Amino acid sequence: MRFTVEQRHLTEADGRPVSSSNEVEFNSVEAETIDDAVRLYIRKDDAELIGNVLKFPGFQAVATVRKATGVYTLQFTPASQQLTL
Repeated sequence: MRFTVEQRHLTEADGRPVSSSNEVEFNSVEAETIDDAVRLYIRKDDAELIGNVLKFPGFQAVATVRKATGVYTLQFTPASQQLTL
């Protein structure tokens, strides 16, 4: 299954809030489950999970992560039913 990942930048590396509200990036990840998608994306981005992953019906999830460049919220939503091999 392919998941779309919306990454919203919350704070700078020094902890200050991001000055622009347009700090949103979209990516995709392919995985069999939402848990795998979160794990793969976090590993690929060399990020650290902060708190728990919130899972919602319909293969959706929200996570907060810390990277070298700051803190981000990640929202995972299904994009398609098929894995591309």
